[in-house]
Amino acid sequence: MSATGSGDHARSRFWIATVFAVLAPITALASDEPKAHGTVDELWANFNPRKEALDVKVVREWEKDGIVFRNVTYHIGSFKGKPARMAGFFAFPKGAKNKPGLLHLHGGGQRAFLSEVEFYAKRGYACLSVNWGGREMESAKDGDPNTDWGAVDPTQKNVPGYFNLKPGDKYLDPFESPRNNNWYLLTLGARRGLTFLEQQPEVDPDRLGVYGHSMGGNLTVFVAGTDSRVKAAEPSVGGSGFRTEPWPLLPQVKMETPNGDVKLFKVTLGFESYAPHVKAPLLWLGATNDFHGIMDDTYRTGGLIPHKNVRYAFTPHMNHRFTPEFAVTRSLWFDQHLKKTFTFPKTPDSKLVLATGDHVPEFQVTPDLSQPVADVHIYYSVDPDPRARFWRSATATKKDGTWTAKLPILSVEQPLFAFANVASRLMKEESEPFARPTEQYAISSLLHTAVPKDLRRTGVRATDLPDPLIDDFAHGWRDWYLLEAGNPHHWEFSTRKLADPKWRGQPGQRLAIDVRAEKKNELVLVLTENVFRGYRGKSQDFVAVTQLNGGKNTQTISLEPKDFKTNEGEALSTWQNVDVISLRAYYERGGKLLGSKSWAGNQPKFLKLWWQGS
Repeated sequence: MSATGSGDHARSRFWIATVFAVLAPITALASDEPKAHGTVDELWANFNPRKEALDVKVVREWEKDGIVFRNVTYHIGSFKGKPARMAGFFAFPKGAKNKPGLLHLHGGGQRAFLSEVEFYAKRGYACLSVNWGGREMESAKDGDPNTDWGAVDPTQKNVPGYFNLKPGDKYLDPFESPRNNNWYLLTLGARRGLTFLEQQPEVDPDRLGVYGHSMGGNLTVFVAGTDSRVKAAEPSVGGSGFRTEPWPLLPQVKMETPNGDVKLFKVTLGFESYAPHVKAPLLWLGATNDFHGIMDDTYRTGGLIPHKNVRYAFTPHMNHRFTPEFAVTRSLWFDQHLKKTFTFPKTPDSKLVLATGDHVPEFQVTPDLSQPVADVHIYYSVDPDPRARFWRSATATKKDGTWTAKLPILSVEQPLFAFANVASRLMKEESEPFARPTEQYAISSLLHTAVPKDLRRTGVRATDLPDPLIDDFAHGWRDWYLLEAGNPHHWEFSTRKLADPKWRGQPGQRLAIDVRAEKKNELVLVLTENVFRGYRGKSQDFVAVTQLNGGKNTQTISLEPKDFKTNEGEALSTWQNVDVISLRAYYERGGKLLGSKSWAGNQPKFLKLWWQGS
């Protein structure tokens, strides 16, 4: 699948993507009452986002293609005697009145986006993108004011603050408190952004939406869970809860623990504690292998939203990125709930059936047929690690509006996971700021999990066998994720298939690939061990550079583990811990370039990938 989108760089499982005193009177913002707030309701009970004047200042205004842009700042509040101000970009169609308003919350290491406000203004919205992280604004001029948090610092210059409850120089309370956490202040600043929107004559205050990616997705859940003015919410790869709880199926994963009382952190800052307060319809845009918006925990958190008007859209095989048919769901969700110009189908009905006549599990999915179905794709996996698991494509058959697929497995001692994606046709081509246009959009079913005791209890049998054929590309790149797929020189095609025991390499085998290249080139193969599996060992790349002869003949490349080496020259010793294989035009790390950034001729044609030998 070809990737689109951008976001925080993958650094850890948790909330941050690192690039890089007594509270003075704040009567409009928070209580000075010296106590630790023990619930979400208590934490936010005395905050009135409308009470203090915003004192909006327009730094600059300009017009482009019928859109009015403003670089603005507004007053957040006063903390420990010093004022804090937020900067952002605001855009709307020229002459607009009473348009739906959107609050965009950027991701970690990012800044306010002009592209976001422009895109949605052209779509008929008034959009504010706040610069909560304080990085230099786009097109900034000398002397331009920026976000200034004053006496506190909830930005990524204060990374420990995202896990903190204890007092300190940059924190609010002189005792252990959730108000000493960055997320509290950022949510407060974002909610003041909603106040900015509702006060603009271009905005209908009864039609406000909020969205954000990664850390912005976290903030989206916090804002939607605390502010009834939100009428539609769309977090992407962020806001999944249960961050302090061990994974039952993978207890060796080390959980991040806050600096302070874990229970207090969970009940006041855990996303699972905010989900029951979400009143707005919510779409969760995700990637099945995301390091930050954990798929399994996203579903668990979404299940706590009382109104159940929730949809999920998970791009398969990706991490922190989306393919166009998933990315486009964001704008369509707002069109439905803020403009009434679109209607999503219901979440597909789905069922994982373990007790079958042939003892092979099967998955059934029945889409909502109110919209024309273009495709149904059923996936399953046996890997307990949601960040690293390979999602197998199951062969589905249709009968009476239900798609059914068998899910053969190699062992009943591993868990089984399954879900489906349903693609529907659009009346016209749609796009997103970081996605190419598409004529389809896709949503996901619920995620189903069966643990080994469930498999054994229902009589499931292991009927599958290892397969030396990794891929014959008969289905194209179905089991792969593609980066820069359309770039003639910078393409990178990867799959997690080698992590699945069905296709895992064995001792004595060689990795072989049949390929045909138009001209002579160097093909780079990268094997990555222990992707997100720090509990198993160090994650590192092993690289092999192979010569392509060019011409019309098919060339077979055959490699042993020792042919793959790290930058330091260490050779791969075994296939067993390989999680990802990438086929690339070049590989660059630590100042070393392997392959070439000037690929000659068309991209190669890959015909077969398999294991040779015993």
